[in-house]
Amino acid sequence: MPQVWLSIGSNIDRERNICGAVRSLREAFGKLVLSSVYESKAVGFAGDPFYNMVIGLGTDLPVRSLNSCFRDIEKKHGRVRGGEKFASRTLDIDLLLYGDEVVNGEGIEIPRNEITQYAFVLRPLAEVAGGMRHPVDGRAYQELWAVFDSSQQQLWRVNLNLEPAAAG
Repeated sequence: MPQVWLSIGSNIDRERNICGAVRSLREAFGKLVLSSVYESKAVGFAGDPFYNMVIGLGTDLPVRSLNSCFRDIEKKHGRVRGGEKFASRTLDIDLLLYGDEVVNGEGIEIPRNEITQYAFVLRPLAEVAGGMRHPVDGRAYQELWAVFDSSQQQLWRVNLNLEPAAAG
């Protein structure tokens, strides 16, 4: 079963949407690996700050089915597609990695370029999968983070309770 890594972000009702996305992903896939949640300024447009994190899960679903599942979760949380690429959003779920696969075509890019472009993707990925290697670059994610110039992309760790509620 491939290890899948995805990035989630929100800058509209951030806490509710991030927590809701984690709940939805847990319901769909079971056990998750969760990074810390980070706050960052909007990149590419003037907008409210984002909450971002990286989530790992194991699944045998093919990439297209996974992306469809992620779009359904986004829609459930009020995401409307078709707007500008860099804009405020209730929820954004991007498939970063699918095992060691490299796919580029038909609207699918794995590994996502965002891994090495944005601190809000690389830092949480290095936190939860630091020893894993980028399938194209070959370096471990903690190595990539160690040399990443984050001076223009500040991040702040946010404390959100993302653990499932105890059965009572």
